[in-house]
Amino acid sequence: MNVFYLKRGCLAFLLLIVVHAAVFTAENEGEKKIFPAIYRNEKNKDKLKNSGTPAGADTEEEAKIKKEREEQAKKLFLNAQSILLNNDIVAYYGHPNSKGMGILGRMSKENLLKRLEAQAEEYKAVSGGRNIIKAFYIIYGTVQPEGRIGYIGDARLKEYIDFAAENDMLVFLDHQIGKYDPIASLQLMLPYLKEYSNVHLALDPEWRTTKPMQEIGSVSGEEINRAQEVMQKYIIDNEISGERLLVIHQFNAGMINNRKAVKADFERVRLVLCMDGHGTPAKKRGSYEYNALATNIPVKAFKLFYNEKGNTGVDEPILTPKQVYELQPRPMLIMYQ
Repeated sequence: MNVFYLKRGCLAFLLLIVVHAAVFTAENEGEKKIFPAIYRNEKNKDKLKNSGTPAGADTEEEAKIKKEREEQAKKLFLNAQSILLNNDIVAYYGHPNSKGMGILGRMSKENLLKRLEAQAEEYKAVSGGRNIIKAFYIIYGTVQPEGRIGYIGDARLKEYIDFAAENDMLVFLDHQIGKYDPIASLQLMLPYLKEYSNVHLALDPEWRTTKPMQEIGSVSGEEINRAQEVMQKYIIDNEISGERLLVIHQFNAGMINNRKAVKADFERVRLVLCMDGHGTPAKKRGSYEYNALATNIPVKAFKLFYNEKGNTGVDEPILTPKQVYELQPRPMLIMYQ
């Protein structure tokens, strides 16, 4: 028995020496180490005595600090994945097979790139140091009479996506919805997220109608939230890295019902509210001011219309990059039709 107690006493003494040596070393090297739980609990025994906290558990104060650090680390990780952290995007909009639906269909890919590079340089000159990423904004599903949808051919679409990837560009796929459910419309485009790292998505509520060109369609705030849920689940389930953007177009109040219900806090989907519509600078600024009221959707986009032959609508005069950046809040995605 005496030998047993002697051995146990020696082990306890050795353990104490090791603990104190570790503490001494950490303090002398200026390192911030987490002490062993046995030492931490001894140090805080008065706090733990009547708290009901299990031995080895964090104190309430330590748990709070730990949670704050975890949340900060998570925030930094998500920001590191954000395309818009240090970048703005300038995009050319349209359909490769249609001259009347935007500049994208009025030039070859190569000439589009040259012109887009020049346009991007104009923005970079007044960006205040933010980088400019170029993009193609392609109409993936085009509304037709009675709300039917015509889809761009897969081979044609991949031609533009591959070209964009080769030239460090993004691609947005825009679905006009028509008579169909917006979630189902979005799901048709999801596989492109898995196949291509430079692809992002968009929905245009204007064309969610069976009477295109006669009435303006709409989606609800709840549908936008559901679209984000479905998109995020797909991203996570398919182990897609980073975040992807989802753009929603709006130029009047009726296009998004119950807009105040829209959430923009999904970790893997960055929601962007785009001011669409052509007109005078005063009209466009007014529309943008209405979109700016949606503070629950903080990331904004702005669309401009070149005054060129073949365009279905024009801005006269068109705002300069400097004027676009003077909008509040400043748009991070700017597209030209």
